[in-house]
Amino acid sequence: MGRNPFNIRTGSHIPVLIKLLQMTAGPVAEFGMGIYSTPLLHYMCSPKRRELYSFDNDGRYIDMFNLAEYADDYHKIIMVDDWDDVKVDKFWSVVFIDHAPAERRKIDAARFAKFASYIVLHDTGWKWEKNYHYKEIYPLFKYRYDYTAVKHYSTILSNFEDLKDFSC
Repeated sequence: MGRNPFNIRTGSHIPVLIKLLQMTAGPVAEFGMGIYSTPLLHYMCSPKRRELYSFDNDGRYIDMFNLAEYADDYHKIIMVDDWDDVKVDKFWSVVFIDHAPAERRKIDAARFAKFASYIVLHDTGWKWEKNYHYKEIYPLFKYRYDYTAVKHYSTILSNFEDLKDFSC
């Protein structure tokens, strides 16, 4: 059946996304839509006519945000049948990874290692490692920042931007 689109306990990535969106100006990709990330990304990108691509394989999310009229010239909402079909063919400022199934998260984060200034992984830390196996891809990146101020940690990865002075 997929993820619960109305899970209200998982907005912990908001501070990280806000900070990165304020620091960058290029295109944004969202792998896995949600009640926190999609409106936030939409309303931060739309006024600046900043490209935003929201990908999901759960039709409930696609329907919910299409009904809310989020799709426009700058915000593309794309239904995914096979995550391998989502092309990594340009450079992104921010890529947010929070999609299903669990085993795809590390695969898609690795695919963007050379194609994104910042990759944000949601649900990191010891509690979620058994589901997502993020530790397997950490060596692919030069820089890493773990946001642990709230439960459901988020991690930022980059090969292009030093994160030693990053903070939220």
